[in-house]
Amino acid sequence: MSKRPLLIGLVLLAVCAAAPFFFYPVFLMKVLCFALLASALNLLVGYVGLLSFGHAMFFGGAAYVAGYTIKVWHWDPLLAILAGGVVAGLLAGFVGLLAIRRHGIYFSMITLAFAQLVYFVCLRVPATGGENGIQDIPRGTLLGWLDLSGNMTLYYVVLAITGLGIFLVYRIVHSPFGQVLKAIRDNEQRVESLGYPVRAYKHLAFMLSGALAGVAGATKVLVFQIATLQDVMWHTSGEAVLMVIVGGLQTMLGPLAGALMIVSMHNAMAWMAEWVLVIQGAVFILFVMLCRRGIVGQIAWWWRDRERTS
Repeated sequence: MSKRPLLIGLVLLAVCAAAPFFFYPVFLMKVLCFALLASALNLLVGYVGLLSFGHAMFFGGAAYVAGYTIKVWHWDPLLAILAGGVVAGLLAGFVGLLAIRRHGIYFSMITLAFAQLVYFVCLRVPATGGENGIQDIPRGTLLGWLDLSGNMTLYYVVLAITGLGIFLVYRIVHSPFGQVLKAIRDNEQRVESLGYPVRAYKHLAFMLSGALAGVAGATKVLVFQIATLQDVMWHTSGEAVLMVIVGGLQTMLGPLAGALMIVSMHNAMAWMAEWVLVIQGAVFILFVMLCRRGIVGQIAWWWRDRERTS
């Protein structure tokens, strides 16, 4: 890791560590969970070139798994989060068997179709609680000794999980595997002509992205102590896409910036009800037309342009 990303990471970690002393911890934890979801999607969209409209099935599916295992089977919270991530990764593996065979809008529509299928399964299966979801999920004790009932304690656990998830995405992107993924994004036919198993690379990237999205959803269950249909609905996938685009594709901090902006809009404009969606649509249009690099991408471009001219 070069010095600049390391320095930026340490500064951001210090800011995040101090944040709950100035802002409501539950709001910050919601931002972190959605930042991890957006980072998982950014791995797929920004570095492989696959636009998924179905990441809510991994996010919400893992939320139900974690919620059920904690409340009914009394699992340790960490084990439940890992179980949610594993189940989401396996689900992504199954969906990827069909979706990866298609390109462009066809890939996106297949992921959306599977997400809707998972939504109706969660609606009908008794174990998920139907429209009521799984409620009153206890936060429990992490590894048998760390009580998670307090918001401050839970915040630092969520921060650690999100930080590890984003660092994992960074290591994937900057590994030889990640270099092949970026080459596939730029010229899939050329990579295939060089002898690389393109479909296998894309399938593995899809599984990793799904597993990380699942960890985000399972972590969110600990924060709000409920798993509902809201987590598997199609507009959760849409919000994740919006966070990535607003924050900045192909950047490590873009998903965090996008999550902070979108979640803040939800909180500040909650009194406007459905009009929040209209405003989000307007924000999306403005960023696509005027700031296609996103918040972090635009700042990085300005910084590089300043270094070139100085």
